[in-house]
Formats: sequence, structure tokens, C-alpha cells
Amino acid sequence: MASSKQAYKVPEVGEKAPDFTLPDTELKMRSLAEFRGRKVVLAFFPAALSPVCTREMCTFRDHFDELNKAGAEVIGISIDGPFANKQFKEVHNLNFPLLSDYSREVISRYGIVMEDLLHVKGYRAAKRSVFVLDRDGIIRYRWVSDNPLVEPDYEEVKRVIKSIP
Repeated sequence: MASSKQAYKVPEVGEKAPDFTLPDTELKMRSLAEFRGRKVVLAFFPAALSPVCTREMCTFRDHFDELNKAGAEVIGISIDGPFANKQFKEVHNLNFPLLSDYSREVISRYGIVMEDLLHVKGYRAAKRSVFVLDRDGIIRYRWVSDNPLVEPDYEEVKRVIKSIP
């Protein structure tokens, strides 16, 4: 296993998305591989129940039917534990899996670790990021923000999903 200090780069469009296995809100281990054959929106967010993350995940919730009809699954990933993510999911009626990267291994492998989130020394969280994968797990779109207050362009995400056969 790689050291937490190893520098990873953000995967490029056209590359295969790094696989992972993480617990969901019911403590079931979920891997990216189980979604092969479907388009996937990987939405990494810094913190469950925070205002901007709530708005982002609720926006994906509100567009879920449209994305699903286009053949896509949404997966939310944060460094929060499964129980915090479960509360987040229940409070906001989120209709897609939330996975817990509490070890920060996946955000490290994706090159999206935000150090000292909101100036809290040593608090490492996910940069707000969206990766759209085709049915073979190839990245067709990526968006990574260094500013946790900035949200993705949801219309662009929908356009990309709909453009993938």
C-alpha cells in the first residue's frame, strides 16, 4: 500500500478511473467495478452536512431521475464515516450511494486531497470534484476545485452524461 505522503496526480480524461472499495451507509463494501456497464458520476465532497456539500448532493438528488434515465449512476464520496454519511443521506433523502473514504486512500489515489480544509491544520478532506465515467470506467469528464465553496456545473455534467453512448 502506498504511503499517505506519496504524491498522486489527478487522473486525466481518457484514463481508466482508479478502482476502489469503500463502505456505504449500511456498511456494505461497494467497489467501482460493480458499476461497470453503467455511466457513473463520482461526486467527491469535503464534508457531510455542511452547507455547500448539502446543496451539491441535493442538486444531484434532484437530477437523479434524469441522470438515471440517461444510464448513469451517482456515487457520493467523502472522508466522513459511514454513520455521518447515513445521517446525511437520511436527513436529505439522498437517493444514491454515499461512500466513506475515512482512510483518505481513495482521495489520495485520485490526487484530490485538500490539506487544512477551511484553515483547520491537519484536516485533510476531499477537494470538491466530479468525474464522469463511461460504461468501461474511462474518465470522460473531470472537474476539481481548490475552493470548497465552488460547486460543479451541473448542466455540463448532464450534457456529458447524455453525450456518452
